Amino acid sequence: MSMDRKSVFFTGLREVELRVERLPELRAGELLVETSRSLISTGTEMTIFNRNFDPGTHWDKWVTYPFTPGYLLSGRVVEVGGEVVGWKAGDRIATRRSHASLTFAKPHEAARIPDGVSDDAAAWMGLGKIVQVGVRAAEQVMGDVVVVIGLGLLGQLVVQYARLMGAAEVIAIDTAAMRLELASAHGATIVLQTTADKAADEVLRLTAGRGADVVYDVTGHHAVLASALELTRKRGTVVLLGDSGTPGKQTLSPDLMAKGIRLIGAHDNLPPQTPNEWERWSALQMYDLFLTYLSRGQIRVEKLITHRFQPGDIAEAYRLLNANRDKAMGVMLEW
Repeated sequence: MSMDRKSVFFTGLREVELRVERLPELRAGELLVETSRSLISTGTEMTIFNRNFDPGTHWDKWVTYPFTPGYLLSGRVVEVGGEVVGWKAGDRIATRRSHASLTFAKPHEAARIPDGVSDDAAAWMGLGKIVQVGVRAAEQVMGDVVVVIGLGLLGQLVVQYARLMGAAEVIAIDTAAMRLELASAHGATIVLQTTADKAADEVLRLTAGRGADVVYDVTGHHAVLASALELTRKRGTVVLLGDSGTPGKQTLSPDLMAKGIRLIGAHDNLPPQTPNEWERWSALQMYDLFLTYLSRGQIRVEKLITHRFQPGDIAEAYRLLNANRDKAMGVMLEW
């Protein structure tokens, strides 16, 4: 039986539309999923929407039109393709697919949503895995003082993971009061309403002149890296979790060498490789762990959702994010 689906497309610079298209046939080894919720990944999607990246970067090679944005989705299985084991119609599912009313998912790229976890919360699963890659790479330990620069979607989750992993202090830095309030309500022990380049004196005061054990740069802004290094203690760690569209403008500071800082780039596509970790923590296992934390209330995301839109109002959602980014956090599409 032929079916149509609605899908979000970027058709050019700051151009977005909802299209109706014929759904291909379900293939063996796949699940057909009816979308309940999809979350706009505000950092990634707005970088793409505004083409805020330099020619020749991996962003530039990735983004061609028409482009289908999004990778955070929850829903229900409608139909099961041949050769699929363990799934049935009606099962609740979270997967990494673009914004669309119907989509296909392969079982190894999807996770079963536990009872007690809402569709709203489950849509954050992809972000939960991305942040896990970063905090695992940091090798953070109990009692560390952690600084999180940039409190967008990823930064809010870094705050929660850091507390969950036993940080003594989580110092959250951003210029937006709303973001700081959310971080404080979700695990930050200290919030600083300032820019990273103006935070050094206060971070040093709070750490008795030592600096932070781990600093996460989650801004995606090229200018922040040098300031992150300044906030870090001798032999501390800086994790670059925000993916800048203008990496050629990022600069180091003398602190990298003078303090022997470990600088780590953490990307979604690079799972852990520490001893005995590669096989233990696949993407699917990290998805399941994040959903387990949600089910136990150890990570909370529902109060981070600030706006909801119907798919037909998708252009309004992106206009909102361009005009009032500091006043929006989780922007959810309700299908």
